[in-house]
Amino acid sequence: MPPVTLRPLRESDLEYFDLWATPEADLFNYFGFRTPHRFRAGFAEDGLISAEAGMVIVVDADGKVVGDVGWHAQEYGPGMQSRAYNIGVRLLPERRGQGLGGPAQRELADYLFATYLVNRVEASTDVENRAEQRALDKAGFTREGVLRGAQWRDGAWHDLVSYSRLRTD
Repeated sequence: MPPVTLRPLRESDLEYFDLWATPEADLFNYFGFRTPHRFRAGFAEDGLISAEAGMVIVVDADGKVVGDVGWHAQEYGPGMQSRAYNIGVRLLPERRGQGLGGPAQRELADYLFATYLVNRVEASTDVENRAEQRALDKAGFTREGVLRGAQWRDGAWHDLVSYSRLRTD
């Protein structure tokens, strides 16, 4: 049995998003205050799953919520053939360091390849986020390089490490 599985959000999961309202909750994923009502409105509209962007819940072998994974479309040219998905993971602080991030991201990439006509799933993370870099390696992603000064977070520009996985990988 895999250490994690993915499932669509349920209405009872919406309180989970209140946990992410402060920078202490997740240093590498905090981009300023965002009201949790955004997630509730998105859930009411489409369950937070679409070809443009989405989010699903990560649960452990006991069915307990341990985090979420999400995606958004990245266009590299006109037409659907040039679309890729950029993904990310967020794990509850008490569930980090347990080997769950890699399997969650592998499952999400597999889902995106099986559901949408894309050739590339990509991810990027702060150069200092070594845990996420290890998780992406374990999820079958290939390190591509550094995106210098690509992300504004916490009052400063940050370099990101770029990773990808192709349909043929």
